[in-house]
Amino acid sequence: MKTYDAAVVGGGLVGAALAYGLARRGLSTAVVDEGDVAYRASRGNFGLVWVQGKGLDFTPYADWTRASAEAWAGFARELLELTGVDVAHRQPGGLEICVTEKDYAERADELARLAEQTEGRFEYEMLDARALAELVSGASEALAGAAFCPHDGHANPLSLLRALHQGLALSGGTYLPEGPVTEVRSEGASFALVTRGGVISAGRVVLAAGLGSTALAPALGLAAPLRPNRGQILVTERVAPFLNFPTLDLRQTAEGSLQLGGTHEDVDYDDGATGAAMTAIAKRAVTAFPFLRSVRVVRGWGALRIMTPDGAPIYDVSERHPGAYLAACHSGVTLAAVHAERLAAWIAGADPLPEVRPFSARRFHVQAAA
Repeated sequence: MKTYDAAVVGGGLVGAALAYGLARRGLSTAVVDEGDVAYRASRGNFGLVWVQGKGLDFTPYADWTRASAEAWAGFARELLELTGVDVAHRQPGGLEICVTEKDYAERADELARLAEQTEGRFEYEMLDARALAELVSGASEALAGAAFCPHDGHANPLSLLRALHQGLALSGGTYLPEGPVTEVRSEGASFALVTRGGVISAGRVVLAAGLGSTALAPALGLAAPLRPNRGQILVTERVAPFLNFPTLDLRQTAEGSLQLGGTHEDVDYDDGATGAAMTAIAKRAVTAFPFLRSVRVVRGWGALRIMTPDGAPIYDVSERHPGAYLAACHSGVTLAAVHAERLAAWIAGADPLPEVRPFSARRFHVQAAA
């Protein structure tokens, strides 16, 4: 039996960030991963480090997201120094483009409410069509404008995943692609994880397997009310740099290609791509930037987001089985910095983080009772 201080179930961005953080704190840490047959949200990610609009009517999420965005530059430098992997993090601010005046008015109202709820900690600016055209070359003159948030940025999600796994190994951690964990049981002061490769023993266990955590959580006294939500993305050939700011639907990568997204589809566990959705994505991009009509699309894909009932993360520790934790969210890129630092410190045994308490799944029981 292999024995570790901590075992993290799931090797995507959430699990890898937590495992990296635990290993950096001196815990012997293993990532137990299902392999490439898993639903890979991390490898279908759009790559935004996004603050704008998150946490409306749930202030702890707004603050947690901003804290991660602020920590991201140092986090990226740490990974580069340790692993040599440049995750291409840039934080120039981000735009949400508004096509119609109705879109513009609704976005202005939402962000004004968020700024009020956070007592000014969330910053933004509404740009009219002229201001947007001055900021971004090639934008359609017919657009209503855009919302700009200085906290926003983007990164390469595949490079980030690679850097976290390399950082884990260089910090003494272990990656175990031993197939799905079929059972997790408490055995006194430790936990046993049953896989096709055998049984793994750990003093702490963290469920970070995305949609796969739902079936494992109840045995540990945890709840993972998660559902899949499909997003589809298109990628174009490389074009000359023109877009210095990531947008919610389009970003230019460090290599020059454009990523176009995305959709929000409730299609159960179907992660396929559809012609109708991809046509809609392309049409939206051309509406915002008409010159893209002449740019070729080279690939596309669908991937499943991990969605909670309110869209905010779930972080929990079991009351029945101390040492068992759950971490689930759809913002694996944005929150990677606080996952590797603050959340990993909490799991490693640091004093309880007051920021974590509001994210317990118990909030859904309270809402239902109310």
